[in-house]
Amino acid sequence: MYKVDLNSDLGESFGAYTIGMDEEVIKLVSSVNIACGFHASDPVVMRRTVERAAAAKAGIGAHPGFYDLMGFGRRNMNISPSEAYAYVTYQLGALSAFCTQQGVRIDHVKPHGALYNMAGKDYELAKGICSAIYDFDPDLILLGLSGSQMIKAGEDIGLRCAREFFADRAYEDDGSLRARTKEGAMIEDENEAIERVVKVIKTGKVTTFPGNELDLKIDSICVHGDNAHALEFVRIIRKRLADENIEIAPLSQVIG
Repeated sequence: MYKVDLNSDLGESFGAYTIGMDEEVIKLVSSVNIACGFHASDPVVMRRTVERAAAAKAGIGAHPGFYDLMGFGRRNMNISPSEAYAYVTYQLGALSAFCTQQGVRIDHVKPHGALYNMAGKDYELAKGICSAIYDFDPDLILLGLSGSQMIKAGEDIGLRCAREFFADRAYEDDGSLRARTKEGAMIEDENEAIERVVKVIKTGKVTTFPGNELDLKIDSICVHGDNAHALEFVRIIRKRLADENIEIAPLSQVIG
């Protein structure tokens, strides 16, 4: 039987602003990536999200990003590897405090947005991120883009690494995600997105935006549930995976 994790980025509300449908999504995924206060979230939201994840027995992941609330962490920033180390350490510490209070632990770390994308191509930046994770807790799992420099850095440092696939994003021939600013970056047809997921799990291949076949090793599928339509998509993809005899399990069970 095939086995895969379903992850979602949650806890991204802030103050009076509500983003996403966290309470519903947590029931449908096996792992959650919780914003740590830099690109989104606040202490109240972080605490509530950890409580919900613990109650749902979902794998808990830290989702550290750039210090950029206004840009939601999606704007590139020129930082050094040592600065990345400090940023990630700070955010891990914040989330870990709430986890300790709930009697749970952080299982994995998935960098957010521009930090994720930049580290996917910049080995030294990725090494700064991965060193922070390893020094905080060498048992943590790094969740990163399959085939990226971040996965390479994580493996070199000694982290267990899980490779992520995005159901609703187009891929370039080099394995990177097609930039959101470009045409065709988002997969709008949910049937196409689901077929891509099943194909990559069973064959290890995805069709890129230019139309070529790219080899990808996959451990986790990122799904979004920030509106009613997306939430229904998560339900549909769960059913399709069950029909295909693909088991959904937290990262700790997928990669051991």
